[in-house]
Amino acid sequence: MVTKDRQCLFGEVVEAEMRLNDWGRIVQDEWDKSAQIRKEIELDAFVIMPNHVHGIIAIAEPVGRATGRSPLVGPGKRSVGAFVGGFKAAVTQRINGARGTPGVSVWQRNYFEHVIRNEDSLHRIRQYITDNPMRWEFDRENPAAQHPEANYTWRDER
Repeated sequence: MVTKDRQCLFGEVVEAEMRLNDWGRIVQDEWDKSAQIRKEIELDAFVIMPNHVHGIIAIAEPVGRATGRSPLVGPGKRSVGAFVGGFKAAVTQRINGARGTPGVSVWQRNYFEHVIRNEDSLHRIRQYITDNPMRWEFDRENPAAQHPEANYTWRDER
């Protein structure tokens, strides 16, 4: 999930370590609360970057397709879409409340999802998430990146 206009809203990377600001701590708090609020999910690896987040969730009670989207009514209950929508809404409400900017978008409209199909892929993606702050200078979402990575390095499913 990427912030609106790739704003570096959640903190900064200093010496390959992410340092959260107040808004980043709100994101962390909402992630931590997610599994308590949404009993159908399990949280896995997660990292907050200056303008986006990466996280792995497992849906314990899958419903429909991976996204659970319906063309007429939006994300279904207990789906990735419902989780992302609720998470983004909670973060946005708290950040806007704290900075006195009701109704201002925090996130870009969509998000990227990927179904993890095997243990090797899971381990590769976990490592990608853990290493993300160390690669910030090459991150495609870093507005100051001199030589951004062309592709996600974890996507090479075997």
